[in-house]
Amino acid sequence: MKLVVRVKLLPTPVQAAALEATLHACNEAASWVSATGFEAKTTTNRALRDRCYATVKGQWGLGAQAAQHSIKKTADAYTTLRANLKAGNHGRPGTKRYARAAGKPLVFRKDAAQPYDDRMLSWQQSAHTVSIWTTAGRLKGVAFTGRAEQLAVLAAHRQGESDLLHRDGAWYLLATCEIAEAALNTHPVAFLGVDLGIVNIVSTTDGTRHSGRRMNRRRENDRKLRTKLQKQGTKSARRRAKKHAGKEKRRARDINHKISKSIVAAAQRTGRGIALEDLGGIRERVRLRKPQRATLHSWSFHQLGTFIGYKAKRSGVPVVHVNPAYTSQECSKCHHTERKNRPSQAVFTCRVCGFVEHADLNSSHNIAQRGWMAWVCGAQSQAPVLTLIA
Repeated sequence: MKLVVRVKLLPTPVQAAALEATLHACNEAASWVSATGFEAKTTTNRALRDRCYATVKGQWGLGAQAAQHSIKKTADAYTTLRANLKAGNHGRPGTKRYARAAGKPLVFRKDAAQPYDDRMLSWQQSAHTVSIWTTAGRLKGVAFTGRAEQLAVLAAHRQGESDLLHRDGAWYLLATCEIAEAALNTHPVAFLGVDLGIVNIVSTTDGTRHSGRRMNRRRENDRKLRTKLQKQGTKSARRRAKKHAGKEKRRARDINHKISKSIVAAAQRTGRGIALEDLGGIRERVRLRKPQRATLHSWSFHQLGTFIGYKAKRSGVPVVHVNPAYTSQECSKCHHTERKNRPSQAVFTCRVCGFVEHADLNSSHNIAQRGWMAWVCGAQSQAPVLTLIA
């Protein structure tokens, strides 16, 4: 299983200037390669390398490895674009949105991440420093830091490329780590159902609920502040909005990490698997009032599912995804399904057997039952293979 560990670099001003010049040169070269390949209508790695390698090395002063990584980064970006176009993520062919995505060459931001392999970057784990190639020469003794658990994973499992990233004035290295998966529990005693929602972000069959009321109020205040800053339109307002957006993302990531950790720990402790809702196409399926749409779509349920997935793989906990249709209207006791079973947001009352329960808890029981049936029918863990430890 692959994880990405993010560590923070602590360069001196001179080192930071060299890193910045290197990142800008690599991304300018990648943008030129992109334009050249787009014009020639060939964006494969081999074709771009044959056409652009010598120019990239000479004009931007990149070393052999840096030049090849800039070219490969461009080819990979076009591969991703073609996959998104084919999947319909940029609309249907013939629409303006599709034309905007496919009708011009890709351009890389000057601070976009740049891949580094072991020839360009070496780690001194005991000293917490790296030696890194730049256009100004190799920098030695560049310090890095991170949480103790991050550094332990990095020292024990780092393997493959790392990405140099400059964001909000700080420098980071995103290091790929290869971690052996724990032995999968192939005989779970039951499944822990996880219901996702707006009022309660998560409700489980154990009766645990992670309330979203306080967070929703905070997010509503965040949206109001963001709207106010966008209306002002000044340079300082844009700078403040950008800083605040980063704070929102970090807060949501931290909450999702805590929720996913508690869910996986509960399942592992009791020998159960985890049943999650399949949220594919949720934006198209769910019909909500306008104020609720912003609340639903602004919370990263996909990120939460990803965190649960990779933590479960590390713990050997099986994960299945089930169709969530009608789980809020189905009675978990007699399985009678009717819209009137849900008289209010928080209450479930079965019109046939009279069973009364908190609506989210009832839904989580239905998800757990569907998870068990999916497992019996041969479903396997669908946890992602790559995620980020920030």
